[in-house]
Amino acid sequence: MTMLGMTKLSRSTVIGCLVFAALLALAMPSWAQARPPIAAKIARTYGLNGFGKVDAIRYTFNVERDGKVVVSRTWTWEPKTDQVSYEGKDKDGNPVKVTYLRSQVDSQPDNVKNEIDPNFFNDQYWLLYPLHVSWDDSATVQDLGVQKMPLGSGSARHVVVKYPSDGGFSPGDTWELFVGRDNRVEQFIYRRGGPKKPAVVTTTWAGYKKAGPLLIATDHRGNADGNPLRIFFSDVAVKLAGSDKWVAAR
Repeated sequence: MTMLGMTKLSRSTVIGCLVFAALLALAMPSWAQARPPIAAKIARTYGLNGFGKVDAIRYTFNVERDGKVVVSRTWTWEPKTDQVSYEGKDKDGNPVKVTYLRSQVDSQPDNVKNEIDPNFFNDQYWLLYPLHVSWDDSATVQDLGVQKMPLGSGSARHVVVKYPSDGGFSPGDTWELFVGRDNRVEQFIYRRGGPKKPAVVTTTWAGYKKAGPLLIATDHRGNADGNPLRIFFSDVAVKLAGSDKWVAAR
């Protein structure tokens, strides 16, 4: 798993989760009714109701430290088939290009199973986490009301998403979202449930752009365990049902 990744559970469970997400109907599932209203508002703000129109998402995930990009990974994800295409470098710095179906990931080479596919999870969660507030039914969601944000002096609604220690995509992890009046995430804190580092990541959510029906925060600045960190997305685009053209985020 990458240093900024989530803890991975069984592939079959996660594949099922992502396929479910891709086929999500406009109506909210029954389990969501027990969650605070802010959970549905966040997901709808980020494009939940239009997600079924998305045939493919393309983006590059970048990590910057001390003004230098140290990680750059380009992905194309087709949610309805769960096909992933990756272009970037392996852990030794060698260029890699690969396309695979996540339902067949266990038959892929070790670098796909143990490095590329976990990186896909990490990067896709950063890109689409507000939708996972709705998709991840194992997590509990609490609305703690308006509180001071961790970075700067502003205040926002504090929404805590907690994953159980014995299941779900991100066992024991906690995502604390600070949500503005427009239901957009302004800052967040990620607290890892396991022993891997970093244990705590705190960043802004900014650089908002629309890609088809999806709202994407393209710029995250803050720190990981107290060390400066910037994560940003470039070349974000979607391909919508019935079209073979990419719609760039603007």
